[in-house]
Amino acid sequence: MNLGVIPGRLNSTRFPKKIIYPLNGKSVIQHVYDNAKESKLLNHLVIAIDSMETLHHLNKNCETVLTSQGHESGTDRVAEVAEKINCNIIVNIQGDEPNIDAGIIDNLIRLFDDTNVEMASVASTDLNEKDLDDPNVVKVSLDKENNAKTFERFSNNKNAEYFRHIGIYAYRKKTLEKFTNLEQSENEKKLKLEQLRALDNNIAIKLLITDFQHRSIDVKEDLKYYEI
Repeated sequence: MNLGVIPGRLNSTRFPKKIIYPLNGKSVIQHVYDNAKESKLLNHLVIAIDSMETLHHLNKNCETVLTSQGHESGTDRVAEVAEKINCNIIVNIQGDEPNIDAGIIDNLIRLFDDTNVEMASVASTDLNEKDLDDPNVVKVSLDKENNAKTFERFSNNKNAEYFRHIGIYAYRKKTLEKFTNLEQSENEKKLKLEQLRALDNNIAIKLLITDFQHRSIDVKEDLKYYEI
């Protein structure tokens, strides 16, 4: 079974309560849920909340699970949900990506048809010169097999080809369990990029290449991409 989990941390550091911000008629995280629900390959979709306040900004048709407030990352929140559900592939769908495309979710899941793939994510060709110097836009460089070589906040290697990293991940269940039991790596703590924990522990991350043009809402200024 393919499980989708949307981690819903209420008090994010850079933009507190962004997931419940009213965006064009409904909360940001409700937009995420409604789009992810269009996936043809997800068998089960859950929002992992950490506050009952979030529940008041969701439609009654949304399945939610109240998770611990003590998690250090969204991945830990996803793992808490996945541990209690019989599933094979888990997709971690960011709660601040209101225009996430269900087709991307399905193509990400299809990468696991290759039995060698343990963890996967998404990279977009939509990266401009301004993005290269913006630390809020995470860049990823790839090897010839589209596995991640590095994730960076600044484009430190002028000879590298970078893609814009889209913060959606998928894992085999045993890989997610392994990942969340690992200590944070020094690179992860330095750049505040948890995916570096995987690379630093020799967990390969396969990247799906897309032309996805939408932005996650990291800071309040990002609302300009979405508000009508």
